[in-house]
Amino acid sequence: MSKNRKEQSSNFVDYVKVFCASGNGGAGAVHFRREKFVSMGGPDGGDGGRGGHIILEADKQLWTLLHLKYKKHIKAKHGKPGGKQCATGKSGDDIILKVPLGTVVRNAETREQLFELTEPGEQRIIAEGGMGGLGNWHFKNSTQQTPRYAQPGIEGIEDWFILELKVLADVGLVGFPNAGKSTLLSSITAAKPEIADYAFTTLTPNLGIVPYRDHRSFIVADIPGIIEGASEGKGLGHVFLRHIERNSVLLFMIPADSQDHLAEYNILMSELEKYNPEMMHKDQIVVISKSDMLDKELMDLIVGTFPKGLPHMFISSITNDNLEQLKDTLWNTLNVSND
Repeated sequence: MSKNRKEQSSNFVDYVKVFCASGNGGAGAVHFRREKFVSMGGPDGGDGGRGGHIILEADKQLWTLLHLKYKKHIKAKHGKPGGKQCATGKSGDDIILKVPLGTVVRNAETREQLFELTEPGEQRIIAEGGMGGLGNWHFKNSTQQTPRYAQPGIEGIEDWFILELKVLADVGLVGFPNAGKSTLLSSITAAKPEIADYAFTTLTPNLGIVPYRDHRSFIVADIPGIIEGASEGKGLGHVFLRHIERNSVLLFMIPADSQDHLAEYNILMSELEKYNPEMMHKDQIVVISKSDMLDKELMDLIVGTFPKGLPHMFISSITNDNLEQLKDTLWNTLNVSND
């Protein structure tokens, strides 16, 4: 692996496990009003301050969880105790952690998904600070004029969480290794993914912006190649299948020199369905890449093997055949999907 590829792989982090400890609430105060001419003042102990929250905020400028890779323990400050004259203690400072759009948060032990951040600026509390205890002035009543007790603060939350990143893109390129996904991405966008003639050249998802007519654009993600058994963790497996979940349109890429085009399509479909059956409801387009090596007769033969009604195209990223038509098809499909 070249130095550049090592740097690229190490800079893209889409999975981190962090320990979060929110702040404890401050204790309520036990205090009685004391003034020069008031010998028997009533209770005036204030409430404790809230413990600090740990908050995640979606930041569209971020594309990796790298900044959290070495920040395993995150602890917020505790709330301060209440004071006299019903003064509420200072709340612990909140900690705001910025994460990329498409970050999913799970409980590390149960693997339960807690929430997902998909909107720029969206904030969600991952660990809520403990409430401050009530001061003794709350407990005064007709039968208890001088309560000598107050509530302790509530403890914060301590737990391990998993943050997973799902790449957000309009179009996801789906195909076996060496299907030509990286070459297509470099042809229709300004992205410069590494391209070579061996499996798993793409070790991280690559994003590219496709310029379209009238200054419009859409985003395409080159997802590392799927292999048979990926849904069970083989190859790059679950590491990258989750990125496909966030794409609106799936662009299946099958190379012209495939031994069995329909079988390759069916394997890709099967792996996606096993991983998440909901992906079967996404819009699909099939392209036969490297089609500059095909003649009309071979193209007709390949088309005849696919199910009727499945959108398909023949393209060549080398000769630029049908790349403009492909962009038209993707744009129209995206806009019909979003209507």
